[in-house]
Amino acid sequence: MRLHSLRLAAFGPFGGRQHIDFDRLAADGLFLLHGPTGAGKTSVLDAVCYALYGSVPGARQGQELRSDHAEQDTLTEVVLDFTLAGRRLEITRRPEQDRPKKRGTGLTREKAYSALRERDPATGGWRALSRSHQEIGIELRDLLVMSREEFCQVVLLPQGEFARFLRAGAEDRARLLGRLFDTRRFAAAEEHLDEQRRAALEQVRTGDERLLALAHRIQQAAGGPGGAELPAAGDPALAGAVLRLAAQARADARERLEIARLAAEAAEAAHHAARQGRDTAAALHTLQQRHRQARARQEALRERQPEREAARALLDRARAAAAVAPALDLYTEAEAEHRTARREETLARAGLPEDLAGAPAETLAGRERALRQESGTLAAARAAEDRAGRLAAEIEALDETVRRDGERLAADQEALARAEATRHRLGTALEAARQAGRDTERLEHLLAGERRRLRAAARRDALAEDADALAAAHTRAAREADTARAGWLDVRERRLAGLAAELAGRLRPGQPCAVCGSPEHPAPAPRSPGHVDREQEDAARQTLEQAEEHREELARRLAALRAEHAAAAEDAGNEPLPALTERVTALEQRLAAARAAAAGATAAEEDLARAEAGRTGLAARIEEGHRTAAGRASRRAALAAELAALQKELARARGDAPSVAERAARLEREAGLLAEAATAATRAEQTAARLKEADARLATAAYRAGFETPERAREALLPETGQRELADRLEQWSREEAEIRAVLGDLATVRAAAAPPADPEAAGAAADAALHRVRDTSAAHRAAADRCAELDRLSAEAAGAVRQLAPMRARGARIARLADLVRGRTADNLYRMRLETYVLAARLERVAAAAGDRLGAMSAGRYALTHTDVPVSRGRSGLGLRVLDAWTGRERDTATLSGGESFYVSLALALGLADVVAEEAGGQRLDSLFIDEGFGSLDEQTLDEVLDVLDGLREQERSVGIVSHVPDLRARIPARLEVVKGRRGSTLRQRAAPGAV
Repeated sequence: MRLHSLRLAAFGPFGGRQHIDFDRLAADGLFLLHGPTGAGKTSVLDAVCYALYGSVPGARQGQELRSDHAEQDTLTEVVLDFTLAGRRLEITRRPEQDRPKKRGTGLTREKAYSALRERDPATGGWRALSRSHQEIGIELRDLLVMSREEFCQVVLLPQGEFARFLRAGAEDRARLLGRLFDTRRFAAAEEHLDEQRRAALEQVRTGDERLLALAHRIQQAAGGPGGAELPAAGDPALAGAVLRLAAQARADARERLEIARLAAEAAEAAHHAARQGRDTAAALHTLQQRHRQARARQEALRERQPEREAARALLDRARAAAAVAPALDLYTEAEAEHRTARREETLARAGLPEDLAGAPAETLAGRERALRQESGTLAAARAAEDRAGRLAAEIEALDETVRRDGERLAADQEALARAEATRHRLGTALEAARQAGRDTERLEHLLAGERRRLRAAARRDALAEDADALAAAHTRAAREADTARAGWLDVRERRLAGLAAELAGRLRPGQPCAVCGSPEHPAPAPRSPGHVDREQEDAARQTLEQAEEHREELARRLAALRAEHAAAAEDAGNEPLPALTERVTALEQRLAAARAAAAGATAAEEDLARAEAGRTGLAARIEEGHRTAAGRASRRAALAAELAALQKELARARGDAPSVAERAARLEREAGLLAEAATAATRAEQTAARLKEADARLATAAYRAGFETPERAREALLPETGQRELADRLEQWSREEAEIRAVLGDLATVRAAAAPPADPEAAGAAADAALHRVRDTSAAHRAAADRCAELDRLSAEAAGAVRQLAPMRARGARIARLADLVRGRTADNLYRMRLETYVLAARLERVAAAAGDRLGAMSAGRYALTHTDVPVSRGRSGLGLRVLDAWTGRERDTATLSGGESFYVSLALALGLADVVAEEAGGQRLDSLFIDEGFGSLDEQTLDEVLDVLDGLREQERSVGIVSHVPDLRARIPARLEVVKGRRGSTLRQRAAPGAV
């Protein structure tokens, strides 16, 4: 990081604006920031820290940053131009502060402000990056890679914090070094290994839990827990225990399977024998039952013999009557048809005229044909009647449409009149708005001039008051100068009056007199009371000079103020401020009214355009309405003429009927009645003939079948189902008789009937008991087989899990050992040092070596810095620093150094740290270093040696700023920045080294 410039305003002791050009100061590599105590040397470093971090270092945090010497209208501000990580940046910060109100009197609180810009290398211009406090803080933190406290330990070494890095604890030192050397990747490697360790252990734990779950399932499949207790998850012996458990369970299960198989085979043999005994008893019992049942059926058939004979006779008579059934059916059908036809004929003739009530069917048919011919002639008249109805409806609808169009046309005409009035009103409003726009430009120009006069008048009056106050102050200063001159003259006269005594006081015996040259001094002039010496005269003269300078300063300021007042009066004129204020207020009100009126111009134009479009649309719609009304009137006249012609033609066609359709319907109804009557009469004649013919056929069939009358044949008839039932009954009796003879003639049945009675229930119970035993033993055998299969499967799964878990367990152990090694948690890591700490220790060792070279030069070869890996209690090891004292040959703790020794040892350490950081490829180069005080604690020889070391930094293009009030440094360091303290605040004077640009 390199600083280029710093601008201050109202910051700390600096009441005004100050500028520091670090490029010119640091051109020689070494510059001095000096000034009296309390002038504000440390405030320059505070400003750098505030610009970068938004706060000041150490105990000065929380204090008011604004200068007590600043004018109210000068805002407290710090602007730092610097290069960081190859980027040229500019940061501007202003704290929260009070400022004068822009309008009126009094103060208002202004919020804190931050702005970050970057210079574009291509164009050389500045490009804004952010104005957000948070974004700027994140951006600078990522670039600086140091906190504010670490920055004060490495780059900015303020009072009271110079040796903090030298005496810092291991954790603080590790935090700073980690950011400077960017060792996050090593910390990330530690975290990565820890994550890998946790993941590997989780995989092993999951595998062990799976093995335990398989072991429990094996125990459950084997029929219970049993066996020795298993090791816990994570125990390497768990895999072997599970495999042994699985082998023992498989052996036990196979032994139980063999026992179950033998029991099942014995039960199956017993069941086979019991089943054979049950079948033999059942067969014998069946034969004995058949014999008893056959005897009982044979006796029952003998008792029903008369019933069989009667059924056979009834079946024979019914079969004879079946030959007469077709003739009977024909006669019955013809008789029913004839009765139906007679009823239909009577109903059909009921609606005929009296002259046609007894007319034959042919007469009725002829009369029907005549009526239908007459109805056909009315078809054209019916079409005309329909057309007349449609015409009347259309004329009525047309009249309603014309009425509605008339109402709509009247409404459009009224709307057109209103639109004309609106268009005229909007046009007037638009012209007024346009005129207001033209007035706005004129009023703005006039108001700008009046505002300038108002500001000039306010400044004129304020300057007049200031001039009066300054004139009074100048008058008082003139009187004070006159008084000082009179006092100086009085003191001078008194000194001249006593000058002989003053010269006599310098005489020495034997030495010549400065006036007469005599070595003898017989009567030297004595001192009178109230004698004034040279110091008093010089004091009076100095008082006079200060009074004269103050009077002249006031005179210059008064002349400048009066010239400024004259310029303001020329711009404002002689008009009083209230009158100008009232005129400006009136113009502002007129301008606001004109702007408000002009603002409506666009809206007025749009309203006028919409009104014009609406009026045009209404006019077009009214014209279209007139054309449409004319066309509809013409259409109605044509329709009315056509309707009149049709009505004349229809009057002739409908006769005495209300309408042609009614007359046609009447003819159709009469023709329909005649057609129905003719059809009914014809059918009645035909059915009478068929009935007579069916009666003759029935008498002949009954006689041939052996029946005396047709009624006797009708009585003997049986339905087909009845005949089948009788035949089936007779057939069943015959089959049953044959079956009985077959059973009673069977030799096996006869032998069974002669044997003792069988007991099938006892044989069945024995067979069922044997079957239950077969089922139980078979189920036990299947369960044993399933248990063996399940144990084989679980054993194979457990063996596979063990094979998968072995490499995971080995990998987990390796990763755990490696993670513990890089974390310093294992005895293999001798110093219990973490990987990041190991890397930082190597960097710190290089820092100590680089610092040792400079420390040797600063301490005349007495001291050297050494790095130590000795662990500290409850802290990191590997980050210790010791001081080797060449005079004693022993190492010392840094806390035992004196104030001066701590100063130059810390300085050497800071320079060594800067060297090593700059050498690192990813490190942050530290081109600027500030040292606040501490040189006063060095003796002259050590101071020379330290300055020689610092002077050698010029060859490395690095700059070091020394903040000190030691006088000897001014002679050694030509580039200086002096802080001058005064009553109105401190100021800066910059002096570059000879030859600096």
